[in-house]
Amino acid sequence: MPWSTPFADPISLRGGRSLRTLQEAADFIMKLPEAEQQEPRWQTAIEMLINAAETGGGWLLFARIGMLRALNADGPRD
Repeated sequence: MPWSTPFADPISLRGGRSLRTLQEAADFIMKLPEAEQQEPRWQTAIEMLINAAETGGGWLLFARIGMLRALNADGPRD
């Protein structure tokens, strides 16, 4: 499955932005500070994104869930 594959529902971010594709989600993680990228929540999210890109199928849903869990680990979003 290509990295340009969209999520069924975009992932909303603070400030009104959203992540629509696997690539946008991966780019978001890569822009985080290195120490934050190494946190287990982000490592899990990137692993799910890679699995979705390499395998497809149900991994796309797991990738979305992984991103939502990582984003919400600090509390609810505005």
